[in-house]
Amino acid sequence: MTTKSLLIKQISAILVVVIVFFAFNYSVYMLVTNRLGNNFSDTSQAKMVDVEKYLPHNPESDLVRIDSSLKLNDNLPVLDGAAALLPVYAAFVDNVYPKGSVTFESGNFSDDNFYGENFATDSKMQYKNTVRGYKAIVDGTTDILFCAAPSAEQVQYAKDNGVELEYVPVGKEAFVFFVNKNNPVDNLTADEIRKIYSCEYKNWKEVGGANRTINPVSRLEGSGSQSAMNAFMGEAEFGIKSPLAITGASIGFSFRYYMDGVVENEDVKMLSLNGVYPSKENIENNTYPVIAQFYAIYRADNENENIPVLIDWILSDEGQKVIEDTGYVRIN
Repeated sequence: MTTKSLLIKQISAILVVVIVFFAFNYSVYMLVTNRLGNNFSDTSQAKMVDVEKYLPHNPESDLVRIDSSLKLNDNLPVLDGAAALLPVYAAFVDNVYPKGSVTFESGNFSDDNFYGENFATDSKMQYKNTVRGYKAIVDGTTDILFCAAPSAEQVQYAKDNGVELEYVPVGKEAFVFFVNKNNPVDNLTADEIRKIYSCEYKNWKEVGGANRTINPVSRLEGSGSQSAMNAFMGEAEFGIKSPLAITGASIGFSFRYYMDGVVENEDVKMLSLNGVYPSKENIENNTYPVIAQFYAIYRADNENENIPVLIDWILSDEGQKVIEDTGYVRIN
């Protein structure tokens, strides 16, 4: 083989390597980098509630405190509820229950107490969140549960166990949709959101946004927000999103105060719905399209005489002030 032909083969081999390398990197750019660039993908990262911020009878807790006319000292109803309502029912305990009514396993609060694992069995405040909370109220280990409306499965669980639940509306809240703060979309219609979650719309440019895949994020079945979303969808069915949707820009849903007051995630923004922003004022004047009630829920056969006493206080001006000053909207 001549020197010239050998040189040509070497140059050809180098060119092939360069072309393959370029093709590989271009493919990576088009399939991954370009999709992820400015894709607003961290919208729905899970945010734990900092339980320690809402411990009753702790001077450093972020709880609303009033000069309550009601003080209970015995037959204390066990209170439990959703994460979004932890600041509310913890404030009820703080204002009405005596010190020492909230207890912890081993005697001290644990920093790992993200799901109420550290509350002692005799504690009058528990934190099981919505899914476990509905089970606890039916099973009789909780006296009053503060939650949004139940899912069909939770209603059926009570029925299967022969338990009748009473639902007393005690406050109002907005069901909201949120995206990353860098997403240029600020408003969607209810119909557009249903089409996003039914996967009819798959790209943000279809609703006036950037050319990015939409990643519609759902929540745990049985959670208060997922039950609210199921109701919001109505007859529209959830679609099956593409596996590539995780490389796109997310949209999620929750309740207003949980987003704005509890987790305080600065990387997300709430969307206007049908042109109306979910402000506290727009909940009060009923102009925001999706307003949900939250409830004090108890078993109809529960004979604790302080359950109606406490609920009457919650519906009084004092109890409603606690709800309002916490960040929610009073029911009456």
